[in-house]
Amino acid sequence: MAGTTASTELPVPADRVWQLIGGFDSLPDWLPYIPTSEPGEGGRVRTLVNEEGGVIVERLEAFDNASRSYSYSILRAPFPVTGYLSTITVHEGATPDRSRVEWSGTFTPDGIGDDEAAALFHRIYADGLAALAHSLAG
Repeated sequence: MAGTTASTELPVPADRVWQLIGGFDSLPDWLPYIPTSEPGEGGRVRTLVNEEGGVIVERLEAFDNASRSYSYSILRAPFPVTGYLSTITVHEGATPDRSRVEWSGTFTPDGIGDDEAAALFHRIYADGLAALAHSLAG
């Protein structure tokens, strides 16, 4: 099993960040390379379409509004991994007007090495967090 974590500090209160990203179906609101998200199964599943038309289906595994965190698994995706589980969490910052967002995942590489799989998802998480910072700055 492999894994990776990316995080970013934001000059925005944690509650404001969570308001934007805390909905399981909210990726199109802040992540430009996921322009489409369709909820299913009462909101427990989301079908995402990326900019290239690739389809990713994810299941909400845990949601904790008080802790500003949710975890999800991948049911179907073009990624070379199995057993994928990811968590995104918004933490309070050092001061009330700041926050830290952490995006982590674990997975079993399938046909690629641990380091290659970790680098793939680290890039996805880091790019996503950069997009989040950009969305909140605008």
